[in-house]
Formats: sequence, structure tokens, C-alpha cells
Amino acid sequence: MDRNLLQSEKRKRVTIKDVAQAAGVSTQTVSRVVNHFPNVSEKTRKNVEIVIEKLGYLPSRLARSLSQQRSYTLGIAVYDLNYIGASRTLNGMAEWADELGYMLLLKEIDDFTTGDVDGVIDSLLAYQVDGILWAIPEIGNNHAWIQDHLKNIPVPVLFITIPPHKGIPSFATDNFRGAMTAMQHLLNCGRTKIGHISGPSGWWEAEERKRGWRESLMEIGYEALDQHCVEGDWSPVSGRDAFCQLLKNYPEMDAVFVANDQMALGVLSEASHLAIHVPEQLAVIGFDGIPESAYFYPALTTVHQDFHTLGGRAVQCIVEMIHARQENRPVIPQSGLIQPTLVVRESSALV
Repeated sequence: MDRNLLQSEKRKRVTIKDVAQAAGVSTQTVSRVVNHFPNVSEKTRKNVEIVIEKLGYLPSRLARSLSQQRSYTLGIAVYDLNYIGASRTLNGMAEWADELGYMLLLKEIDDFTTGDVDGVIDSLLAYQVDGILWAIPEIGNNHAWIQDHLKNIPVPVLFITIPPHKGIPSFATDNFRGAMTAMQHLLNCGRTKIGHISGPSGWWEAEERKRGWRESLMEIGYEALDQHCVEGDWSPVSGRDAFCQLLKNYPEMDAVFVANDQMALGVLSEASHLAIHVPEQLAVIGFDGIPESAYFYPALTTVHQDFHTLGGRAVQCIVEMIHARQENRPVIPQSGLIQPTLVVRESSALV
């Protein structure tokens, strides 16, 4: 590069000292604003932010990480981003990580039952991550390692889509409460013979939704027999096949609660093929709240999961844990269940 051009570029580069001088504050105050530290008055913060935007200052992430002995990187272990929940949760993580000044390092695994937990964690730690978000769904006993391994991991770890455990930080959707809400809606619509298409056995989320179906019926003295529930694998074709089996097992069925929207799509398609009128003869309700569900025919009533909030809350929590550890404060594990909401559409109209 031409020496004069290089010198010109250097002259144009805005430094933290330039920002401090223009804002009339110290460089330490500018650093506090850039790093989202709380001990800055709102007036000063706004003034510095205006100057930063006006001058086009871009803080050096490398310099910041070296001075604070942090990488400002979060490691994420995730299973199969083809699943809607995983990809949209990651979107929420990415937005909040950017807001808080962190980068994400993704480690996707293709086997949720992996026994190489140490290998996954070590591969993330090799990049000096400040914390790890473990976003692998709980299936069977694939989280049995937590109690023995967690205390040996040198950075905070937070789990997503696992049931709350004492002393283990985690966030998840309240699948049981969402299922109860769906079932109450169907009962309020006058449906009394409600079948269920569940997700794969062993998945915690699937088991919680099935438990909500069963307990809702048992609470009011209705039957929740094993033959009134058929298992799918989350895909539309499995929803169709499970629905056909349910019709044989439970021909008097007047409603079906389906454990996700994609399987519900298979139900609606097969119902149309068999000339079963929805919702007049059969009410259908799904779970997830994917945007496409509004355009199914008829439009699908569904339990909406807020994946974006789930990912965002997880990032906020682990960053708080990182700050606490850096400041030698106790790291208090937090757990939370994000409440889903019911979206009522034409597939379950009142009778």
C-alpha cells in the first residue's frame, strides 16, 4: 500500500482518546460506556454514545479482550439446526450477544446422544470462550454427565431445553403448561374425545406435552388411554401416519392435540384427503407457533413458543454469570421456564 495513503488512513482512524476529548470525559468513562458497565450516569452515557456515533468510533475487540483477560466469545453446543426451535433460539442468542458485545462460536453435533462431552467442551475451550451455552435437547439420559462434569469446567455453563435442576442454570419453554393451555382450549370448545400425537419417546419436551394432554383429561374424569396417543418424529409425514393410526384406534375422536405444528400439517393434509371437515368434525391444535401455521388450511390453532426470548434470556444470564466470576462474586445459578401463549385460529373454532 502507498505510504502516504497508509498515513492518511491512520490519521482518519478514531481512537478512544478522540472520543474522550470530544465528549469531555476520561478514556475510562468511554470504556465503561462501550462495555455496557452500569456505573455511568444516563446523561454521560448518552453524551458519549452520541460522540461515538458522530465520530464513527469502532472499539477494538482484541484490545478490550486482552486488557480484561476475556475473549468476549460465547461457545454454543447445538444439535441439528434443521429443527425450527434450535435455529430460532440461536437467532435470539445472536441478537443479544451482539447487544452485549459478545461473539458466538458454534459447535454443531450430529448425535444428541454423544458420549464425547469432554471433546465438545474442550473444542470450545480451545478458543478461550468465556462461557458455554449447551443447547442440546434432553433425550433419555444424555444429560447424565452434568453432575459429575459441571464442576470441572472452568467457565460458566448454562443449559437450554432441559428440565429445571437445583444448582444447574437453565432455561426452557414450559411445555407442560403449554399443553395444558391447548387442552383447556379444546375442552372449552366442547371437545371431549381428544387424541394426542406425541413427539418421539425419550424427548423431554415430547414427554411434557404428553403429560399435559393426559393430566388435563384425567383431572375432569375423561379417558386418556394409551391407544388414544400415537408417537410421531416431529415430521409432517409422521403426523399423517400417526393420525391414520389414531383414526383406527379412536374412531370417535373429535379433536387431536398434536405435539408440533409440522406434524399437525400432516394431520390437516390427511383430514382433507379423507374428507374430514376441520373443525366441524375434528378440531386440530399444534405446538410451536411457526409463522407458516397461519397459512395452513384451515389456519392452525397453536401454542406459540417464544424461541427468541428463550435464546436472549439464556445469553443475558450467562453474561451475568461471567461478570460475577470476573468480579469474584458468587455465581448464583438461575433457572427459568418461558411461558408459551395460545394462538387461536380456524382449526379449532368453537362448536
